[in-house]
Order: sequence, then C-alpha cells, then structure tokens
Amino acid sequence: QVQLVESGGGLVQAGGSLRLSCAASGSIFSINAMGWYRQAPGQQRELVATITSGGSTNYGDSVKGRFTISRDNAKNTVYLQMNSLRPEDTALYYCKFVQLINAYWGQGTQVTVSS
Repeated sequence: QVQLVESGGGLVQAGGSLRLSCAASGSIFSINAMGWYRQAPGQQRELVATITSGGSTNYGDSVKGRFTISRDNAKNTVYLQMNSLRPEDTALYYCKFVQLINAYWGQGTQVTVSS
C-alpha cells in the first residue's frame, strides 16, 4: 500500500531547532494530505501540523509560530521545521499520510528536548 519513512529526530537543547522528514512510497494518488502528530508517555496523540497536496496547512495551537510544515509533491515528502524547541515538545513524532478513505502511519521518530 503506502510506506512511510521518517527521519530527523534526536536530542536537542531547549531553544534549539530540528527538522523532521517523512517520505511516502507505494500506491500514491495525487490528492492527499500529510502531517505530523506527536505522543508523549501517558498523553493522547495530538496534532502538530498537516498539509494537503494543494498546500493548505493546519497547526496545533502549541506549535503555531514555532514549527513550519512543508512538502515536496514530486518526492511525496513532508518536512517539519521545528524552532524554539521546548522540553514539552519531547515526544514520539509520527508521520501520517491520508488519501481516499485510507490513513497510514509511520513508526515514529523520537524528539527529546533537554531543559
């Protein structure tokens, strides 16, 4: 079907920056949406940011003004530029791909922000 490969996670200090990438492959239609969600231990999975194939974006309130989502449709790749990172941003970050009635999830990449 669709496979997602995430990269870019790591350990950074508060105030630092990190860029995540997610590449989709497989049976991909031109109309779709990709995004990032995150989940910390004991917490619900929450929206970070999404972007459609047309370029429309949506951000969770806690990351507005700090994170920027973008995509390269030709490469079926989505990026998340994370600036001004805070310890509360620490979580597993999951890539999500949606098309038609199907949703696919990556395995997650760990982001840890030290205080």
